[in-house]
Amino acid sequence: MAETKNQQGFVFAGKKRSSTGQGGDDDFIVANKKPMLSTGMPSMWDDPAAALASSRHEFGEHGGVNMSIEASATFTVMEPETMRRMFTGELGPDRDFFIYSRHFNPTVLNLGRQMAALEGTEAAYCTASGMSAISSVLLQLCSSGGHMVASRTLYGGTHALLTHFLPRACNITTTFVDVSDHEMVKNAIVEGQTKVLYFESMSNPTLTVANIPELSRIAHDRGVTVVVDNTFAPMVLSPARLGADVVLHSISKFISGGADIIAGAVCGPANLVNSMMDLQQGALMLLGPTMNAKVAFELSERIPHLGLRMKEHCHRAMVYATKMKKLGLKVIYPGLEEHPQHELLKSMANKDYGFGGLLCIDMETEERANRLMNHLQNCTQFGFMAVSLGYYETLMSCSGNSTSSELNDEEQALAGISPGLVRMSVGFLGTLAQKWSQFEKAFSRLQDSGLYKK
Repeated sequence: MAETKNQQGFVFAGKKRSSTGQGGDDDFIVANKKPMLSTGMPSMWDDPAAALASSRHEFGEHGGVNMSIEASATFTVMEPETMRRMFTGELGPDRDFFIYSRHFNPTVLNLGRQMAALEGTEAAYCTASGMSAISSVLLQLCSSGGHMVASRTLYGGTHALLTHFLPRACNITTTFVDVSDHEMVKNAIVEGQTKVLYFESMSNPTLTVANIPELSRIAHDRGVTVVVDNTFAPMVLSPARLGADVVLHSISKFISGGADIIAGAVCGPANLVNSMMDLQQGALMLLGPTMNAKVAFELSERIPHLGLRMKEHCHRAMVYATKMKKLGLKVIYPGLEEHPQHELLKSMANKDYGFGGLLCIDMETEERANRLMNHLQNCTQFGFMAVSLGYYETLMSCSGNSTSSELNDEEQALAGISPGLVRMSVGFLGTLAQKWSQFEKAFSRLQDSGLYKK
């Protein structure tokens, strides 16, 4: 059943509107119809948690405090003429008319509204994976013969997409740059040909923090769209508030928090997201990376406590990084004052969320990295050797031979990825004292083996 809205802005179940009725107040994917201003967002968007709390709440069909799951693949109409009007675009989800769940699904649509509120964008669309969100956006923004400029330090799957797949399959090329070198970025942009500047807010795995306002200014001065992957820093950073045009997420990570769901999101201007759902030219519509409504429901229940989880991830990462540094380890963490972008991150970050939930330990060699991780998992139960991030347990991997293995040795060296770089996604299970004791015992075993000396 369709939804009706009361005076408080809550959304209840109601009768499906007739095709002759008037549309509702809410655009089908717009989180807040207040226009974005060049001087900044509405004040509530200064804190993502406040923005989420201000977004509309969907109630269940029978008045349940949680929304109902719309599990249907296809949707009926009340009048024969309605079908034609839906396919011509005259009627749509903004007036509670749905065709097919690859197009729009009410439950997935609600998650999109939450993601748009979280990132402070006009609209959002949720997909079946983070990679499908990335590939769909880039294919929508770039045509055959197009060019992109991208950070040389990216998630391995993204790097492979830009380096190998898009040139071969779509004739789209990419110039990789050090995004900390703004002159290099400027020089790489080809006027009239470069369509996208792509980077991660915090790079995977080296935790380099991008200067989002300056990079956005450089790109916009040359008519280039800025696309930022914010997977490493939800709540911590709001790239759209800082000038980015499109914000991407692998929702599988911190936003999900359970290491049990694969999902992604595209957050950006309504006209872009709508164009991606066009029946004739939309990358999302025609490639079909559709999110299951049951997955969307699960995720919509987790987003409200994302802020609390991120604060604890970030707090523990800061504590561990400080203590690890005192042990003589080479620690990379943006919260440490010696990190090259520490002050930059402080200037961009949302207040009270910390400096991110990941840290890196550079053990210099793969042998040392593997030995440390083996002790941490199998001797003291500090964490798990596993890829991914954002889980309530600490996850760790040697990036060079796992999530960055798509980069060859030269590319890894340019990206600053040491053979012994251990990426650690800091969990919050157990007490701090308990978990730190486990780390100290594992590190002591490594020192006793003679493999690591200060």
